[in-house]
Amino acid sequence: MEIYLYNTLTQKKELFVPQNKEKIGLYTCGPTVYDLIHIGNARVFVVFDCLRRFFKQLGYEVTFVQNFTDVDDKIINRAREKGLQPEEIASYYIEQYLIDADRLGIEQPTVSPRATEHIDDIIGLIKQLEDRGYTYALEGDILFDVSRFSDYGKLSRKPLEDQMEGARVEARYQKRNPADFVLWKSAKPGEPYWESPWGKGRPGWHIECSAMSMKYLGETLDIHAGGIDLIFPHHENEIAQSEAATGKTFVKYWLHNGYVNIQNEKMSKSLGNILTVRELYTNRDPRVLRLVILFTHYRNPINIDDTILDAAGSYLNRIKNFVRNFFFIYNQIQSDSKWLDSDESLIDKIQSMYEKFIASLADDFNTPQALAVLSDFIKEMNTYLQPKRKKWNLNTLKSILGFLNQVNQILGVIPLQEMEEEDREVLKLIQDREIARKNRVFSQADLLRDTILKSGYTIEDTPLGPRYYRDED
Repeated sequence: MEIYLYNTLTQKKELFVPQNKEKIGLYTCGPTVYDLIHIGNARVFVVFDCLRRFFKQLGYEVTFVQNFTDVDDKIINRAREKGLQPEEIASYYIEQYLIDADRLGIEQPTVSPRATEHIDDIIGLIKQLEDRGYTYALEGDILFDVSRFSDYGKLSRKPLEDQMEGARVEARYQKRNPADFVLWKSAKPGEPYWESPWGKGRPGWHIECSAMSMKYLGETLDIHAGGIDLIFPHHENEIAQSEAATGKTFVKYWLHNGYVNIQNEKMSKSLGNILTVRELYTNRDPRVLRLVILFTHYRNPINIDDTILDAAGSYLNRIKNFVRNFFFIYNQIQSDSKWLDSDESLIDKIQSMYEKFIASLADDFNTPQALAVLSDFIKEMNTYLQPKRKKWNLNTLKSILGFLNQVNQILGVIPLQEMEEEDREVLKLIQDREIARKNRVFSQADLLRDTILKSGYTIEDTPLGPRYYRDED
């Protein structure tokens, strides 16, 4: 199957051709671990988690590398605020990130390198740049001279004379060029440091990603992904230092997701509207955020407000109701052959819908279109799964389950693996109601039915037994 991806470097949609026809190397900039991740961070991690899953389903062997920046000014400052060591702050927030990622259904990367565990690799890369004449020393720091790299600005399309200093570069001294950036920072009192050929110090932010990505994926990566806010200066600087060191193309395909806005305003600390993932899922299913992210094409901005969160919640309830109804029928068919039907006419249609789902993702990872296919599938199969039909084909049901499994392996939003806690509770009430009805204690049965209704479920008595589903609004 042909896959097309929008390459930020060329600013056009291109046929994706990995260097190895069976393997893909994918790198994503991970969190700087000084705080809980917010929903802007989550968008990066969810989108490219799904992209990785998509590649895997197509049969590729994916090496996915996502780093932790665990030495940085923000970490040092947070440690001072808390009266802790920087490594304590970093370790704590790595643990918190892993908790949030797990709740969001994000699969762990193949490799999760920490900058502090790759100091030798970082020093080695800086020495390569030094040997090639791309660096200079200034007040104990080692800087990259962007004027020596003729392609500087090719990702962001900003001419060198228009470049401004990156947010993480301190303008405390006179550099050769305003866009020059620090590769190695000299040690300051009370800050973590490592020995190096240039004295005690620590790595700059940009050099970490180049060193770690090339260590695990080679000098040329198939895909480097991240948020649009990282195009300049971070990714621009990664290109400069990596290609200056190796003389080779650093990345074939650059992918960037759009901004996340909160109620039509850019999410920022100055506006006080930072929303962490943990705050969001205190009263919502984490899959709601996953769906909100997938509702919008990854390159477009997302506006997070109650309207889109409620819409995602309704969509998730629709999925859950479909899964409940499916297993209600499927389990009955498995246990009693009287419900069996020989008609397999839907199987080809199910396969066709799966192919349409995959084709949507192969077109620059169009998740909104893929979710529309899932909606059409649920609508079509709900008609087939009505209890009044009374007979179903086992192979057709297996095809439906196969579709759900394959889609969920990519999107990660369908509750297939185990019955949810909320379902266990309502099923206990349903079982108690059935016992009351069997014993002709109808007043108790009615009370149990009312309890079920008050908890947000509707119960329907069918020839196969009681079927339940949740209100979707």
